[in-house]
Amino acid sequence: MAKRTDILRTLNQWLTPENFQDYCPNGLQVEGSDEVTRIVSGVTASQSFIDAAVEAGADMILVHHGYFWKGEPQPVTGMKKARIKTLLDHDISLVAYHLPLDDHPDYGNNRQLAEVLGFRNPRPLAGLLWEGELDEPMTPEGFAGYLNERLNRHPLHVGSGPEQIRRVAWCTGAAQGFLPSAVEAGVDAYISGEASEPTTHTARECGIHYYGAGHHATERYGVQALGRALAESFGVPHQFIDCDNPV
Repeated sequence: MAKRTDILRTLNQWLTPENFQDYCPNGLQVEGSDEVTRIVSGVTASQSFIDAAVEAGADMILVHHGYFWKGEPQPVTGMKKARIKTLLDHDISLVAYHLPLDDHPDYGNNRQLAEVLGFRNPRPLAGLLWEGELDEPMTPEGFAGYLNERLNRHPLHVGSGPEQIRRVAWCTGAAQGFLPSAVEAGVDAYISGEASEPTTHTARECGIHYYGAGHHATERYGVQALGRALAESFGVPHQFIDCDNPV
């Protein structure tokens, strides 16, 4: 058992949310029990995830995608009301970190994706963009198969580039907008979670392989690493629940 306030203090020390201009509040979004006996982590605080966390006996849920995004309707009605009511009825705290979790050098989504994919020398390239190398060169088709094997998600592959992929850049989630920066860096391939209409044309015309490996699929790993670190620091059980999303 641990105090909610102690866990939140540690998370904010690790992730330094005050250093980010984000699209949502980072940290505690819905207050639950003062005492935490089980932490459940997941990618997004959807109703299905909350229901699963209730069944798992969570006092605190830790996610990458929480609530109260800039530009969304503010009234607590409909879907938002149902989600928040479930949290309040079961005295569960909702804790969410967005850009601070993407960026963290150890627990971050980009760092953890590099671990899952086995990239050599993973390092920040520019802002949230990272780069690294493959252990062995792969064909574009072989690399698509490798991503499918590691992430259990067949990636969208567009563009044209070198016949062998050696150096790659990546940024998880909706980071297709960093593709021009990857082109400028001269990498052979760029990976993000999802694509938009201009992505195909940029990849084709700039001579780079682009892989859209899934917003959800690329962002499953940071929150797990963060949850494990909390469990080790506070002695509180942690469980990751994956409510899959094909996007």
